[in-house]
Amino acid sequence: MSVTHYRACHLCEAICGLAIETEGDRILSIKGDPKDPFSRGHICPKAIALQDIQDDPQRLRRPVKRVDERWEEISWDEAFALVTERLAEIQQKHGNNAVGVYMGNPNVHNYGSMTHGNYFLGQLHTRQRYSATSVDQLPHHLVSLWLYGHMLMIPIPDIDHTDYFLMLGANPLASNGSIMTVPDVTKRIKALQGRGGKLVVVDPRRSETAAIASEHLFIQPGTDVALLLGLLNTLFSEQLTRQSPVLDSTAGLAEVRDAVAEFTAERMAPACGIPAEQIRQLARDFAGAERAVCYGRMGVSVQRYGTLCQWLIQVINLVTGNVDVPGGSLFPEPAFEVASARRPGHFDKWRSRVSGLPEFNGELPVAALAEEILTPGEGQILALVTSAGNPVLSTPNGRQLDAALESLEFMVSVDLYINETTRHADVILPPTASLEHDHYDITFNNFAVRNVTRYNQPVLSKPEGALHDWEIFVGLGKAFAAATGQPARPTQPPHELVDMAVRAGPYGDRLSLDVLKENPHGIDLGPLQPNLLRRIQTESRRIELAQPAMLQDLQRVAAELTELAPAAGELRLIGRRHVRSNNSWMHNYRRLVKGKPRDQLLMHPDDLTARNLQDGQQVTVRSRVGEVQVAVCASDEMAPGVVSLPHGWGHNRPGIQMDVAEQHAGVSVNDLTDERFLDPVTGNAALNGLRVEVVAA
Repeated sequence: MSVTHYRACHLCEAICGLAIETEGDRILSIKGDPKDPFSRGHICPKAIALQDIQDDPQRLRRPVKRVDERWEEISWDEAFALVTERLAEIQQKHGNNAVGVYMGNPNVHNYGSMTHGNYFLGQLHTRQRYSATSVDQLPHHLVSLWLYGHMLMIPIPDIDHTDYFLMLGANPLASNGSIMTVPDVTKRIKALQGRGGKLVVVDPRRSETAAIASEHLFIQPGTDVALLLGLLNTLFSEQLTRQSPVLDSTAGLAEVRDAVAEFTAERMAPACGIPAEQIRQLARDFAGAERAVCYGRMGVSVQRYGTLCQWLIQVINLVTGNVDVPGGSLFPEPAFEVASARRPGHFDKWRSRVSGLPEFNGELPVAALAEEILTPGEGQILALVTSAGNPVLSTPNGRQLDAALESLEFMVSVDLYINETTRHADVILPPTASLEHDHYDITFNNFAVRNVTRYNQPVLSKPEGALHDWEIFVGLGKAFAAATGQPARPTQPPHELVDMAVRAGPYGDRLSLDVLKENPHGIDLGPLQPNLLRRIQTESRRIELAQPAMLQDLQRVAAELTELAPAAGELRLIGRRHVRSNNSWMHNYRRLVKGKPRDQLLMHPDDLTARNLQDGQQVTVRSRVGEVQVAVCASDEMAPGVVSLPHGWGHNRPGIQMDVAEQHAGVSVNDLTDERFLDPVTGNAALNGLRVEVVAA
């Protein structure tokens, strides 16, 4: 007899509601849940992959340890003892910082990892901690910490009520939204346009989102800072700013106005490739809209001016009266409050040992990881713990990191697969698969375009002998405490922590875990509402606009302005996303990789002609750090002078155990990206705008 279960898909940020039909432990179908008040029945191909993950014969189901060139299954007790004894031994001999930690993106999608990861990792007391944050959204967090007092107080576009949406470096039709949890985004964009509103997309590629936008502007990669400065300068010089209660609560506005006075649209136009009059008209249209919002995502963050760009976006929204107002940008109030005053975040309390890059919230930029492993001396990383990450394919100069991992004395990975990174591990600890455990979305309700909440009960039973991710971290933590002679702290299951959090949250008078269980389709808590003035957490309780690091970085723009504009014949590299991919880990499922190849290099036809290259030809793409051979595809989607390779491919390393992925290996764009090509403010990797050479293979 079949049973239908309701839960959210947590493979990406959209957290779409699903109706999953099962018979015993067999999945019969996965469909969108039309009763989900947030996603409204929407589903993307990734959700179907939940069944593929569940059934994949190559997914690890028991702990394994390396024995020469093969893998051997071992018990959990043996695995915990082996891991903690080796880590304790290395730290005792070489110091706490001899053990490093890397946390991959899926950790923020698995609430057990978030609630219990530090039960073990915190005991390591190492400053050598890294995560996917510094190849992604670090600039968002730092700007929010500076302006609003908390790294997770990130204002979200109110897409359902805005009249003018200016979008830079984002492609939500492929990503399903990013730091903007927005399921069913296509219908939301059509609704925006249907009520007379306008979506303007700025991107070096005519992406899937740009193709349905009201207007698309090509821009040169890495030059968004010039466009944003031209916009802000125009808003000030043409007196297009608008007073608001939030703007009245800012400090430093005059300093910012003076600091951007030299960056006129006329001066910025050659750098970004958008005519000055078009920049000025864009500013006028934005300021003239009753409700407008400017939003920039990956393409804006992962460039050499990523932090400055995110700061400028906030300033543009603030000075036009579009922060903390309906139709502008608003701050979600999730049932599980994450932006608590207890842990606002911190920046630059210490620096990396080799290159002196600043920490953010206890983590160093991952671009420094390889050199911290390879450079001898006190504090050198000799052992590494990874959880749900594949940094060989997702961080700059992946080949260098690949070699670095090979040199480690010991490595342990919490992961489902033997992939390009975990193949270097000595022990791999696999947690249960997604449908075998419960889930509550701690992170992405905080970035949602509506206030929503839901608790997801397990769809399938927990296999005998398996452990959830939180149980793995608890097991490691208890074993490490025993190995180091420390008392083990008491702990609770994550669902109990969720119950406590939602009872203590802003809707605690009507929410509890029991109430959530009674509403399997989720609960709509209403549209986003103005709340910043009562929630701001800066020390002064004001929005401190004139951030010294940002005003100083404007001097870097002025000094490098001529270098921003591309030279004749120059090519700059960007990445791209696809709705059937999720970083590096969804390529082992046939139904997601079938169809037309999507791992080619996209290149404008004129750039092919200038190099005597042909559509479909094998080419070599070179950068300072390496080269790859890949088929080139002529595409007028690309701005001239721009080439694009997708992120997450490169499944051609020896020793991985993902047969489908190997059959569709592709190449890794991060064999080209450069660990020295950074945003110097934060050390965040600059994955876009890298100069490359393309020649016949």
